[in-house]
Amino acid sequence: MKKMIPYSIILLVILSACSGGKDTADPEKIKEAAPVNAETPINIDLLNTEGDKVGEAELSENGKGVTIHVRAQGLEPGKRAIHIHETGKCTPPDFKSAGAHFNPGQKQHGFHNPKGYHAGDLPNLEVDTEGKVDELLKTADVTLEQGKPNSLLDKDGSALVIHAGLDDYVTDPAGNAGDRVVCGAIVKEGN
Repeated sequence: MKKMIPYSIILLVILSACSGGKDTADPEKIKEAAPVNAETPINIDLLNTEGDKVGEAELSENGKGVTIHVRAQGLEPGKRAIHIHETGKCTPPDFKSAGAHFNPGQKQHGFHNPKGYHAGDLPNLEVDTEGKVDELLKTADVTLEQGKPNSLLDKDGSALVIHAGLDDYVTDPAGNAGDRVVCGAIVKEGN
């Protein structure tokens, strides 16, 4: 009898494992529970005025806003303005195709401007003595979620533009930042 008890337990375990019990997880409910901003990051190429790739940027979003990771080389050392522009088109050599600063709130330019600042205004980049930059920028003023008034992914997209000079954070409309020297189009894949 004692020998039958261990065999009975083993048999019970095997039968339980093979019972074909119903899985209670509903794939549709799991899909619906995924966070709204859990999208794949957007990667963009950064082009210089000759149309050559000089770097890339990765844009991602979490509950606190959009993070932009900028990595580039071949730039002039020093502080350089970087802004989000209203159109996802980067036609060299002047990148005017990117339009004005991204400004859905119709405010004036500059973090220190008493009349507000553009949603596309970002902190200056620090380019090292070798002409390289690798920085994380964060902004809560824009979103990657389509259909929102402050979405970078509207019908014509937007662009990330690095300027020849630094942003003084006051002068309207562009912070006295100089020429556009690098541009990357921010568009939804397939556009």
